[in-house]
Parts: sequence; C-alpha cells; structure tokens
Amino acid sequence: MASAELQGKYQKLAQEYSKLRAQNQVLKKGVVDEQANSAALKEQLKMKDQSLRKLQQEMDSLTFRNLQLAKRVELLQDELALSEPRGKKNKKSGESSSQLSQEQKSVFDEDLQKKIEENERLHIQFFEADEQHKHVEAELRSRLATLEMEAAQHQAVVDGLTRKYMETIEKLQNDKAKLEVKSQTLEKEAKECRLRTEECQLQLKNLHEDLSSRLEESLSVINEKVPFNDTKYSQYNALNVPVHNRRHQLKMRDIAGQALAFVQDLVKGLLNFHTYTEQRIQIFPVDSAIDTISPLNQKFSQYLHENASYVRPLEEGMLHLFESITEDTVTVLETTVKLKTFSEHLTSYICFLRKILPYQLKSLEEECEASLCTSALRARNLELSQDMKKMTAVFEKLQTYISLLALPSMEPDGLLRTNYGSVLTNVGAALHGFHDVMKDISKHYSQKATIEHELPTATQKLITTNDCILSSVVALTNGAGKIASFFSNNVDYFIASLSYGPKTASGFISPLSAECMLQYKKKAAAYMKALRKPLLESVPYEEALANRRVLLSSTESREGLAQQVQQSLEKISKLEQEKEHWMLEAQLAKIKLEKENQRTADKLKSTSSGQAVGVAQEGAAVVTAAGQEDASAKAVPEPVHSTSLCRALSKRLALAEKSKEALAEEMKVASQNISRLQDELTTTKRSYEDQLSMMSDHLCSMNETLSKQREEIDTLKMSSKGNSKKNKSR
Repeated sequence: MASAELQGKYQKLAQEYSKLRAQNQVLKKGVVDEQANSAALKEQLKMKDQSLRKLQQEMDSLTFRNLQLAKRVELLQDELALSEPRGKKNKKSGESSSQLSQEQKSVFDEDLQKKIEENERLHIQFFEADEQHKHVEAELRSRLATLEMEAAQHQAVVDGLTRKYMETIEKLQNDKAKLEVKSQTLEKEAKECRLRTEECQLQLKNLHEDLSSRLEESLSVINEKVPFNDTKYSQYNALNVPVHNRRHQLKMRDIAGQALAFVQDLVKGLLNFHTYTEQRIQIFPVDSAIDTISPLNQKFSQYLHENASYVRPLEEGMLHLFESITEDTVTVLETTVKLKTFSEHLTSYICFLRKILPYQLKSLEEECEASLCTSALRARNLELSQDMKKMTAVFEKLQTYISLLALPSMEPDGLLRTNYGSVLTNVGAALHGFHDVMKDISKHYSQKATIEHELPTATQKLITTNDCILSSVVALTNGAGKIASFFSNNVDYFIASLSYGPKTASGFISPLSAECMLQYKKKAAAYMKALRKPLLESVPYEEALANRRVLLSSTESREGLAQQVQQSLEKISKLEQEKEHWMLEAQLAKIKLEKENQRTADKLKSTSSGQAVGVAQEGAAVVTAAGQEDASAKAVPEPVHSTSLCRALSKRLALAEKSKEALAEEMKVASQNISRLQDELTTTKRSYEDQLSMMSDHLCSMNETLSKQREEIDTLKMSSKGNSKKNKSR
C-alpha cells in the first residue's frame, strides 16, 4: 500500500516535472524570439543613425553652400552700392551701362531669390528630419527598455524554474531512495505474511475438519432429538423465548421514567390552567361577589371544576405503564398492555376538552360583547378562540395515534408491524404541533392580559388570576417543548427496539402469544436455576460461601434500596398533590378574606358617614325581610337615632370581626401547612438524594467485588482447564 502511494506520488511529480519542462521550453523560445526582435531593432536603429549622418552631412554641405551664396550676395551688394554713385554722375553718358547693370541686378535678384527659397526649404527638411529622428529614437529606446525588462523577467522565471526543477529532482531522488528502502521492508513483510498465510491455512484446514466433525454430531443429535423445527412457522416461533437484553430493558425503563416526569409536569400545568380559568370566569367580565354571572359561565365553571377527575388519570395511567416495564419483561408494543389504559384516560380527557370547547368559545364571545372590550382585546379573544380549537384538534390527533399504538397489545390484526414506524413519527409530529399551539396561546394570552390590565375596571384579583393563568400556560409550553424534543430524540430508538422479539419471524402473532412467551420465559428461568450445578472443588468452600453471602447481601440491599426509592417517589408525589390542594385552599381563603375585608370596609364607611339614608336602609335590612328592600329604598326617611339600629350594626360588626379573625386563623393554619409540606418535601428530597448516593456507592463497591470474583472464577476456570488437559495427556 505504501509503495503504491509513493509510486503514485512519484508519477504525479514526474507529470508536474514534464509540464514545467514544456513550459520552460516555451519560455526559452519566447526569450529567443525577444532577443531576435531586440537585435532587429538594434539593426534598425543603426540604419537610422547612418541615414541621420547622411542627412547631417548634406545639411553641412548645404550650410556651407548657403554661406558661400551669402558672401557672394554681399559682394554683389557692395558692387551695386559702388556702381550706384557712379551711375548718378554718368547718368547721361552711361545709359547703356545702366541698362546693363539693371539686367545684371535682375538676374542677381532672381538667383538670390531662388537660393533663399532653396535654403528655406532645406532648413525645413532638416528640421523635420531632426524631429522625426528624435521621435523614432525615443520610441526605439523605450521599446528597448521594455524588451530588456521583459528579458530580465523571463530570465528570472527561467532561473526560478531551473531552481525548482533541481529541488524537485533532488526530492524525487530522495523519495526514490526511501521507496527503495520501503520496498525492501515490504518484501520482507510479504515473505513473513506468506509464512503466516501458510500457517493460517493449516489452522483453517484443522478447524474445518473439527467443525465438519462437530456438524455431523450436531446433525445426528438434531435428527434424533428434535421432533420438528418451530422456526418455520410464525405461530410456533412467536412462542420462543427471545434472548434477554437487560440493557434494552433498563433503557426502556429509564425512558419511561423520563416520560412519566414530563407527563406529570403536563398534568400539573393542565390542572392549574383549568382551575385558574374557572377562577377568572368568577370575576370577569362580571364579579360573582357583586353580581350574578351568566348561565353560560355558570355551566362552564361547573364543568371546569371537574377537571381533576379527567386530568389526574393521565398521570396514573403513565405511572402504571412505567411500573409495568421491569428488568424481567420483554417490552414491545405487543406486551405493553398498560398503554391501553393510558389511551383510555387520554380519550376521556379529550371528551372533556370537547365538552368545554363550545362554552369556552361562547365565554370569549361574551367578553367581546362587553362595553369595555376594545378592538385590540376583541382581536386577541378571536385569536385565543382559534388557538383553543387547534389545541383540541392536536389532542385528538395525538389520541388517535396513541390508540393505534395500543392496538397490538389487544387485537392481533389491529396494526401491522410495517406501520409502527410511521405511527411513531406521527406521534412526534403531533407533540411538536402541541408545542406550537401552546406557544401561540402563551403569546396571545400575554397580549390579552397586558391589554386587560390597562382597563380602568381591572381589579387586583383579575390581574393576579391572569398572571396565574399565564404562568400555567408558560409551564405547559415548556413541558410540551421538552416532551416533543424528548420523543424526537428517542423515536429512532423506539423504531429500532420494535424488532426486539422472536427471531426469523415477523414478531409476536397476538397478545396471547406474547403472554405465553412471558410465562415460558419465567419457566425457563426457573428451569435454568434448577439445573444450576454446584461449584467445583477448586474453589475453597469458605471463600465461596463468603462470596455468596456478599452477593446475597448486595442484591438484598439493592432491592431494599430500590423499594425505598420507590416509596420515596410515591411519598413525594403525594406530598406534591397535598401541596397543590393546600395552595388552592389558601387561594380560596385569601379570596374569602378579601371579600370580608371589602364588606367590612363598606359597612364602616356607611356607619361613619353620618347620613340618614344609609342608617335607615341598614335598619330596614336588619328588621324587615329581603322582599321589603324596594319599599324602604323608595321612601326618604328623616334622621333617626334609634338604639336598636345601633345595636344591630354593632352586632354585625362584631360578627364581621369574628369571621375576619377566623379567616385569618385559617390563613395562618394554611400557611403553616404549606411551610410544613415544603419542609417535608425538602427533607424527603435530601433523604432521597442521600439514599441515591449511598446506593450508587454501594453499587460501585458491589461491581468491584463482582469484577474481582469474576476474575477469580476465570483464573480458576483456566487452572481447571489446564489441570484437565494435563490429566487427559496423562
């Protein structure tokens, strides 16, 4: 393998080297072409210099000629200047000579003009040639500089590539040397592997002969002892006891315990939500202490008062399901009979939700019809109506899939095994839908409570009740999110664990076959215990007896600790239920106390005002019956100072004070009970944690002793095997 990798690496490097070599050839060709271009440009520059020299020589000759002509012109001008005075003197006598001088002058002038024009033309040509030469020279010099720069760059690239090629060649040579060394070591290993292969082939041959002999013996035993093969028929194979998977059972029990805790949290949240909703109906939109609430809300309150009888069984059903999953059972859908009970309790709770849903919607409509209901509050009420419908629909969907999961433990053909995975997936989707609905309810109810708290008629009781409902909704939202994520994380394990059961078949045929299998499992365990042979004499009797006592004491202490833990859990659940009961009683007592305080304050105000109308009405309420209040209200009596009226008022005040003291005493007792329950709960939790820590320490020590005993047993077995082999050889 290593040589193949190195060979591949060597081939890659060779390919890169060939590519770089081809690039080097291209670059060399480019450098040569540029050098040829540079030489051609230098040759052109040389030719231009030669032409420039020729033009310079011509210019010098023209300049010399021009100077000669200029001197000649000066001489002619001097002669002309000398001839003019002479002509003036001999004007008359030298007409012929003047004509001759005029002709000569004209000839000289023409010749001079031609020479001047030719000189000017030559000057222009010389200037243009000089400018063109300078321009061409500048272009050629700049091009030469660029070409020299490019040539230097190309030379640097060539030098770098050459350096890289040399480094690559050195690296490849080193790799080649390493590969040669490695190939030698691999050849040695290959020789050793060949020798080992020959030895393994010999061992395989011996094992094949041994196994073939064992197969013949096994086939003869099967043909003689086994009357029929029950794995061919699913009805018989379903009765076979599967291999016990203790780890699977412990994990299923752990998962069931987590599910029980989540269901308990949901039950607590639902109880608080329905109870606080009932309290809200009694105080909003009409306070039952002041006026009579509507018949619809009265009926709705009556139904909500029964919520515990529908919600509590959910926790009980989940507790029974948790208790049915033990270490000795085989937990699959065909054996979880208690799941049917939980499904029935969930069905009864959904019937309760269906029963209260119309009243809940009508109650929200009644709140919308109130005079103080704003448009924003009406919109929140409509949103809550839709949320309540969604909540009921989600519970119905969840109950449908849970009832389907409960069918295999009751009806043989109720649900096919191929549909188990899809049903579990849909249960997870329903739980996520429940979480989403509770988030919407929490958001909309928070907005509704904020708007209601800003109303001018909002009382402290309404604000407190809204806060309690909102806290219960938040608790339900958190619980729904936890149980949804918990189920999603474990749905793959649920689907995979459904295959736990009889092998080479589709599983349990019916709940009856599953029950028979569990009975056979108990009988098989008892049979195996009965067939257990005594220990060999190689272990000392005293040591074996001590080990047995340690094992029995550890198992007994473990069972005792498990029972104590179970009792502690039951006690904690009972204490939590009592705590909820006393908290509700304390809230009711607090509401009664507030009502009595309000009534007492109103009475004190009416007595201290000094108005005659109030005194007369109070006296009429004490003396006359309840039907005579209208007549006393119509009349406007005169101020009356009667001793009997004042005595009646003082008696009522005394009764109010007594009731106030009694309620305060009840409140005090309730708070003491709550504190006592909290102390008991904390002490129970501490004791439970201490017991758990002690149990974990004890289990660790027990595991250590068991591991030591197993090691000793293994050593004893090895020694006994060695002794038996020696005896056989003898």
